[in-house]
Amino acid sequence: MQFHHHGYVSGDPRIEPAAGVGVDRPADLPGEVDVLIVGTGPAGMLAAAQLSQFPNVTTRIVERRDGRLVIGQADGIQARSVETFQAFGFAQEITAEAYRITEMCFWRPDPEDPSRIVRAGRALDDPAGISEFPHLIVNQARVLDYFARFMANSPARMAPDYGLEFVGLEVDDDAEYPVTVTLRHTAGPLEGTERTVKAKYVVGADGARSKVRDSIGCTLDGDQANHAWGVMDVLATTDFPDIRTKCAIQSSNGGSILLIPREGGHLFRMYVDLGVVPDDDNGAVRKTTIDQIITKANGILAPYTLDVRNVAWHSVYEVGHRLTDRFDDVRPEDLGARSPRVFITGDACHTHSAKAGQGMNVSMQDGFNIGWKLGHVLDGRSPEALLSTYSAERQVVAKNLIDFDKEWSSLMAKKPEEFENPSDLEDFYVRTAEFPAGFMTEYTRSLLVAEGTHQDLAAGFTLGKRFKSAPVLRVSDTNPVQLGHQARADGRWRIYVFADAAPAGTDSALTALADWLDTAPESPLAATPAGLDRDAWFDVKVIYQQDHTGIDINAVPAVFKPQVGPFQLRDLAKVYGTDPAADIFEARGISRSGAVVVVRPDQYVANVLPLTATAELAQFFTPLLPARQVQH
Repeated sequence: MQFHHHGYVSGDPRIEPAAGVGVDRPADLPGEVDVLIVGTGPAGMLAAAQLSQFPNVTTRIVERRDGRLVIGQADGIQARSVETFQAFGFAQEITAEAYRITEMCFWRPDPEDPSRIVRAGRALDDPAGISEFPHLIVNQARVLDYFARFMANSPARMAPDYGLEFVGLEVDDDAEYPVTVTLRHTAGPLEGTERTVKAKYVVGADGARSKVRDSIGCTLDGDQANHAWGVMDVLATTDFPDIRTKCAIQSSNGGSILLIPREGGHLFRMYVDLGVVPDDDNGAVRKTTIDQIITKANGILAPYTLDVRNVAWHSVYEVGHRLTDRFDDVRPEDLGARSPRVFITGDACHTHSAKAGQGMNVSMQDGFNIGWKLGHVLDGRSPEALLSTYSAERQVVAKNLIDFDKEWSSLMAKKPEEFENPSDLEDFYVRTAEFPAGFMTEYTRSLLVAEGTHQDLAAGFTLGKRFKSAPVLRVSDTNPVQLGHQARADGRWRIYVFADAAPAGTDSALTALADWLDTAPESPLAATPAGLDRDAWFDVKVIYQQDHTGIDINAVPAVFKPQVGPFQLRDLAKVYGTDPAADIFEARGISRSGAVVVVRPDQYVANVLPLTATAELAQFFTPLLPARQVQH
């Protein structure tokens, strides 16, 4: 964390100075906004948090409830999400209060007495070391609280507008504020009355029954539900030995349970198999009582018993998999002819079972994706064409998720005798670990992802996949750090320059690139408006092949030590050496001739280039930036 560059800070350094619309921000929702977000779920709150870093953009987020979420239904936090939390500054805090999954146990009928279950296997949660971040369980409400804090501490000083529900919208592409939204007050002295807000863009994050989705003519299509589960968060006494370990439990005649321990040391969640739903059920299964769910759970757990003392929350749901064909308001016949004005995220455009722990995680990445793109367009950093990439990128991710979840939920619903091999469920869990962890997303060639012409220069930074961190040593203070953890969710592009073998300051491909980045009118850095810090739009870092003791900080080119703040202090934290115990060049397959790795504001790798490929670097950014202006 860096501060003091604007002057001495004696208070909480996480609270950034108010700027732009954050100065004297009106408490009441204004009549005109740049972005209106509907719904304070994970996708909406992350999008709002990202946009709160753009103080020149007026963003408001409305919620039909009259206050914060108290009990959230989602609880699984995959490693990719924790990685995202790191960029928003609260990964360590939420990890400290969460339950951490390190192992999963698999229980099956005892071959000698099928009326009893026995522990038949264990699997590490991340056997291949996919991420340095943990897999967590924590109440969704706490995740939203952390994003709310980030928003409140950001320059835009954002906070949700509670007690307002979405009624409908109309779009007039020719208007300055093309989207007219009708809202209804659900609380307070104005309850029941309606009002309108005009917006340049609207983001629908209003759940599976999304009215925003309906308003743009999208429908959720997919499989009908045919299997029901009772889910309960409970406090109980039990002799089941793995009650504090994630478990998949299969019985011979009572169905299955997915057991998820919750944060706090006592609470746990059970997904209890209620069986196949008959075609003529007409919703009867949804009337299953909590007592019936508990009785069913005891039958599956035999010979162990479960004495429930308190029920925090319970529900019954039927597994269904549905997806919209587009995530914005541009119909197929209008592709390329108009820019999207309305976007949908999260459950509004993809629904699936809860047992793979993907709903909240994938939804948050929806919000991250659209949040920075709206910020860049409205802040004048990028053309409107950027917004068309949202639906193109995220619809494919949702389709892959649904395909995975169909297989996982089907396996969870199988009877033990239906498996060819008793360990099939366990084997699937281990084999597919990278997908549910959130690291299989791979965006394809587009405006934002280059062709893989030079992928071999940095084989470990796959184009279109998230930037996978690795240890380095910061030269200025000799501290060992994770390189990826130094990137904040501040809307900036990252340019990581991995040096050739030449020592700092000597003539080399690196010094030539540094001079070009710093002075050439074609350099992407030249697009940064005059008056802003040199690194306001681009965070440029250098990683040398030598360890920190062999790098003269004074010899490092100036572009890697930008002057920042009103006192124009040199930022020395962007210069790194390799960690002799974990060489990043070896760990990520980086060529010893050096490489440039360009990373998007949402942490996905956009380009890999040789140090000499200045023309290609300029060409990549040309359609993403406004006209260049050399900063003096």
